Amino acid sequence: MLKIDSVEKGLVLDHIQAGKAMELYRYLNLDKMDCSVAIIKNAKSNKMGKKDIIKIENNINMDLKVLGFIDPNITINIIDKGEIIKKIALELPEEVNNVIKCKNPRCITSIEQGIVHKFKLVDRKKKIYRCVYCDTAYEHN
Repeated sequence: MLKIDSVEKGLVLDHIQAGKAMELYRYLNLDKMDCSVAIIKNAKSNKMGKKDIIKIENNINMDLKVLGFIDPNITINIIDKGEIIKKIALELPEEVNNVIKCKNPRCITSIEQGIVHKFKLVDRKKKIYRCVYCDTAYEHN
């Protein structure tokens, strides 16, 4: 049995889709943080079969919308004194900014520098977002 020390104060990102932990690690720039980070890949899960978990020994500010976009099933556990003091369930955000890049070469975001790439959720079930400028669809899998 693999034993990972519990977090005294920090965050535990739980119920991450198996195989997505490294994507989250890179997105959150955890390699640049001066804190302990444990990544558990393919942990057994009654609910999911297999899951990834990230334990962060520190409280960091993170964009919950983007985490919800990457994997809306993640549960964030906030830990203090070794106890879970708060659980945050994520969901697909209604809008994401500068997360998806529009693929339409004629979109204003492709032509003009510095314009925020904005996408709105148009189909929650199919995870489809559309560019607010040119209406190009982005299907998130």
